[in-house]
Amino acid sequence: QVQLVESGGGLVQPGGSLRLSCAASGFTLDHYAIGWFRQAPGKEREGVSCISTSDGNTYYADSVKGRFTISRDNAKNTVNLQMNSLKLEDTAVYYCAVGVPSSWDYERGYDYWGQGTQVTVSS
Repeated sequence: QVQLVESGGGLVQPGGSLRLSCAASGFTLDHYAIGWFRQAPGKEREGVSCISTSDGNTYYADSVKGRFTISRDNAKNTVNLQMNSLKLEDTAVYYCAVGVPSSWDYERGYDYWGQGTQVTVSS
């Protein structure tokens, strides 16, 4: 059974850090793109970052460049999102997704989605 499970969300103060993980089971992450998306209350879901396992390329939304880092742990079949210098506007439910999208932030190109993990940045 194909499954993606996110973890690592929580409450953090502005300027703090969190590390999200996306664990895949039922398949390996080879030859896929693994994307992180987020949805804040009242807003549409948006792409945050993506890593392509075929060529190792990484992609980031402008709003998180220089603060977030996506990486893959082959041994654990997981993808991590290190989030530093968190801002209030980073508050959202974060989802990981796997697929072969035509563009890294094209949601419909992702076939499998996790259930999401809440990230709250608040003082």
